[in-house]
Amino acid sequence: MQAFLIATGLVALAEIGDKTQLLAFMLAARFRRPWPIVAGIFVATVLNHAAAGALGSWLTGLISPTALRWGLGLSFIAMAGWMLIPDKLDADDTPKPGHGVFVTTVIAFFLAEMGDKTQIATVALAARYPLDFIGVVAGTTAGMMLANVPAVLVGDKLSQKLPVKLVHRVAAVIFAVLGVVTLVAGGALLGG
Repeated sequence: MQAFLIATGLVALAEIGDKTQLLAFMLAARFRRPWPIVAGIFVATVLNHAAAGALGSWLTGLISPTALRWGLGLSFIAMAGWMLIPDKLDADDTPKPGHGVFVTTVIAFFLAEMGDKTQIATVALAARYPLDFIGVVAGTTAGMMLANVPAVLVGDKLSQKLPVKLVHRVAAVIFAVLGVVTLVAGGALLGG
């Protein structure tokens, strides 16, 4: 349950103002069909984060506990710094016409999430909680949905009211604390 709750909170905060949230806004404005977009975001996120979680879990078997602790701690601290850099939607991430709303959303969201903060966080969280793969993937997916469903349903009205810089700072602090705790607490925290 701890992995689920931490993953949900971190990803929901990290997703505010992220390029995939900007993509959700754009898809909602372009297609004006929220439910196929929400379903597409869910499918793309589950597929992407399951692969990222599998990578994180696999890495725990390859890396010594000490190297894993340092790698995870420094990764979380790096994520804290990355949270402070504003995201922009790349031209390559814009959906191409010719597919239905659902398929377009799945493809665009899956590709936009490749190498994104939340995908990297999923890898790190799965390595941090190797015995709770399902909790991590379910949590990161829930966090993505918590941030993106309102973006699709409410659109630009919501984005203009959120204090995105403040949300990013809070997420950066949480990532930094998780990194420091991982480094300081050492192997006692890994897997538990």
